[in-house]
Amino acid sequence: MNGLDYAVVGLYLVAITIFGSRFARFQRTTGDYFLTDRSVPWWAICFTIVATETSTLTFIGIPAAAYAGNMTFLQLAAGYLLGRVIVSVLFIPAYFRGALFTSYQLLQRRFGSSVNAVAAGLFLLTRSLADGVRLFATALVVAIVAGVPVPWTIVLLGGAMILYTVRGGVAAVIWTDVVQMFVYVAGAVVILAALVAHIPGGWDEVLRVGTAAGKFTILDWSTEPTRVYTLWAGLAGGVAITLATHGTDQFLVQRLLSAKSATAAARGLVLSGVLVFAQFTLFLLIGVMLFVYHQHAPLVTPLGRNDEILPRFVVTNLPHGLIGFVIAAIVAAALSPSLNAMAATSVNDFYKRYVNPDADEPRLMRLSRQATVFWGVVQLVVALGAQWMDQSVLDAGLSVLSLTTGPVLGAFLTGVLTRRVGAGAMLAGMAAGGSVLAALWSTAAVAWTWYALVGAATTCGVALVVTVLVPNSRVVRQT
Repeated sequence: MNGLDYAVVGLYLVAITIFGSRFARFQRTTGDYFLTDRSVPWWAICFTIVATETSTLTFIGIPAAAYAGNMTFLQLAAGYLLGRVIVSVLFIPAYFRGALFTSYQLLQRRFGSSVNAVAAGLFLLTRSLADGVRLFATALVVAIVAGVPVPWTIVLLGGAMILYTVRGGVAAVIWTDVVQMFVYVAGAVVILAALVAHIPGGWDEVLRVGTAAGKFTILDWSTEPTRVYTLWAGLAGGVAITLATHGTDQFLVQRLLSAKSATAAARGLVLSGVLVFAQFTLFLLIGVMLFVYHQHAPLVTPLGRNDEILPRFVVTNLPHGLIGFVIAAIVAAALSPSLNAMAATSVNDFYKRYVNPDADEPRLMRLSRQATVFWGVVQLVVALGAQWMDQSVLDAGLSVLSLTTGPVLGAFLTGVLTRRVGAGAMLAGMAAGGSVLAALWSTAAVAWTWYALVGAATTCGVALVVTVLVPNSRVVRQT
């Protein structure tokens, strides 16, 4: 990178921080700070979900997956799309039946404080780990291209993320997401065009080499449970992961709760699945093209990670100015922070319930901003520690999410689908689901794509069994 590239990236960071901070003047209450007073139209819900679901894990991890393998990741994307339809039917109507700030308040109404606290606590733990990995992935790309040490890059990007989130609240997050989605898609198109121009023979060569190497394979009919991307793991696992992330995880549910109505939330959610599928196809195609390019001009990866392939191509083949634009696009894919959602959970599910139920709005607003900063620092610490992991950033980020969301999904499904199960049985089910997943993870008995499904099924099954065996556990709360 030269001065022009640094200027492009720097201007983007400054512009997006100023843009997000401008929403500070609208943040008068926690309803504004956490839900934008439920004023977001369906198309903005669609774009913010796409941007939220996309990160540097997508921008560099999915091309790396196709570069090293093929396009079987699309099987998981198909499950994502089907899962969105189920969320729209099953969960969204329940969320809009009451004035909820977080998804876990639904569990509070159904089971009481204990199940609510466990689910909310798991969310805070999961997001701290997964989004710390996301931040590290972005810093890794910038560090490779700019030659800046990874820790410095983590602090710079994390600082910008914290600044505009703490000032502008969820409105800043949602509307910067809308802008940033177009920025990173444009960056991907620039890379695609550059690859076509630099590969001898162009698109015909991509088809020839990619077909011969099996890079365009989409369906994998294997029933081997340790294979990550198979048709069965993609559909069943993809549906379960989407139910967990888009149906119960406050990070994405907060976007849905900000919509004008349940219909607007459902419309935006389902359409986002179509856009995400198309987006994954684009990034996988870039990965195949990187493989073909590598056959003609090998790309050197100093750290020996496939995650380095895309940024290495960018820095060695794009002209200055465009390098800066692509790096800005990668940064755009990363800066969709979960900090506001984590602050909402901290304040509404813990502070107001256990510490100070009668806190006034000025106090809650101060605490909300303090919580945003706190969780931002936690993610910075996780990102700094992620430098020493040896797993791909894509699999690391998704496996963390899948490992902990299964029991929470099981609690939501049980709460929505049956009235028989009480809090005691539900906690027993969640403990069993977590224990089974811990065992599967430690033994590598199944791929991470199965974690959410297995965890949810175990949680539901054990909760129902305990309800039958222990009559007192059938006592349920009224909603």
